[in-house]
Amino acid sequence: MNIELDVHTHTVASGHAFSTLQEMVKAASEKGLKLLGITEHAPSIPGSCNPIYFRNLYVVPRRMYGVDLLLGAEINILDCEGNIDMDEFYLNLLDLRIAGIHALCYKGGTPEENTHGMIQAISNPYIHIISHPGDGTAKLHFEPIVLAAKEHHTLLEINNSSLRPCRHKVEARGNNLEILRLCKQYEVPVILGSDAHISFDIATYDYALQLVAETEFPEALIMNNSVEKFKAYLNL
Repeated sequence: MNIELDVHTHTVASGHAFSTLQEMVKAASEKGLKLLGITEHAPSIPGSCNPIYFRNLYVVPRRMYGVDLLLGAEINILDCEGNIDMDEFYLNLLDLRIAGIHALCYKGGTPEENTHGMIQAISNPYIHIISHPGDGTAKLHFEPIVLAAKEHHTLLEINNSSLRPCRHKVEARGNNLEILRLCKQYEVPVILGSDAHISFDIATYDYALQLVAETEFPEALIMNNSVEKFKAYLNL
């Protein structure tokens, strides 16, 4: 499959990543990408960006080394009502808005309550992508999540990093297989995410692509193979 984009990546600004913004873009260029998204962790993650970082994104060119850039955030879903840790002022400063559940700052509940919270985030008009919904951090019911994603044109991510054996996310493989099967059944697009925290991992989708092959997931429903398709689906 031809890969044109990776939109879930982090730089040193996120506090626990290891490459600068320019190093990330250079690596994306060397890998032949047309579009790179840099989505730093929102402030509820310890050590991540102060809000002033996002206020200053306007200084960064949106094209470097032949690669188009989307600069945004991986925003935290905080609770079972889908509340997030960035307000409208900051959300409006971002090119791309990903939302996800992280154990460090999520107050969870039952699978039904967690599912309700994620659907609230999916239906938030500011949110473009849900990061690693299948990583097992919160117990979820995936069929209503997939149907909500279809209704609201919000992309669900198949996160390569959470599938790595070293992450010990024992539910991630089965959960992501279920998401892919449901998305195939209901014809819902997905996006593969590297979740790269160092330049070498940009557009690394090896584990995710194994699941794509196992489920015989249609290439037409994978958003990484066309910048035009990706932007049109999210109305960017």
